[in-house]
Amino acid sequence: MSTDYRPEELLAVTLAKLIRAVPTHHIAVGAASPVPAAACWLAVKQGAPVRLSLLHKRSGNPFTEGTRELFDLTGQGRIDLFFLGGGEIDGQANLNLIGTGAWPGREVRFPGSFGSAFMYFMSGRTILFREEHSPRVLVEKVANISAPGISEPGVYRRGHAQALVTGRCVFTFHPDRGRFSLTSVHEGETVESVRAMTGFDFDVEGEVPQTPAPTAEELALLRGSVCDEMMETYPEFCARVFNRKLAA
Repeated sequence: MSTDYRPEELLAVTLAKLIRAVPTHHIAVGAASPVPAAACWLAVKQGAPVRLSLLHKRSGNPFTEGTRELFDLTGQGRIDLFFLGGGEIDGQANLNLIGTGAWPGREVRFPGSFGSAFMYFMSGRTILFREEHSPRVLVEKVANISAPGISEPGVYRRGHAQALVTGRCVFTFHPDRGRFSLTSVHEGETVESVRAMTGFDFDVEGEVPQTPAPTAEELALLRGSVCDEMMETYPEFCARVFNRKLAA
């Protein structure tokens, strides 16, 4: 294992493992999601037979009409995995992308829900991702529900959250009981430190391991062929994380 890695590289490797844990054919990645995009490309470079649809890709974007085509594919059941985050995420995997305070979130405004609820319901599964892990983000109960993590009996939804990956740990979501359990903690974290920084309660099932560090092979792929794929779309991310810049 290599100890010389950036936090974003650990997160990309961790997400890639979650991607490969379940048979996946088609992944869609939303705009401004460089870490999930890196994870998807890593899974592909590692041999996963996955089709990637990257909405933020500057050239070769498969969606000529943007998100309308994404929603159409998802409604047909042809998107197996999507990534979502939120200004707030609670212990039932509810997402708040609206804001806090009196409706409609007049205290703090978030970017807006857009198609998050539809994608959450109709994608085969969703990986929740948020680098910031604090009681401000991971709350006991979201102020507004943009996209619900669980639904009432009889409400049709194709999938639920698979996991929540943060800058401190990995949670697994259990839709049958509407709760997260702690899967692993990143280097430097403990169950106690994660609990202290998490606003919602979660389950701990036995001894919680440390999130595996990236291997030299994984880092070589990220900094090499994965970065090559991402350079045009995410030049700032590649320069900051992989120390690579576009040729003049």
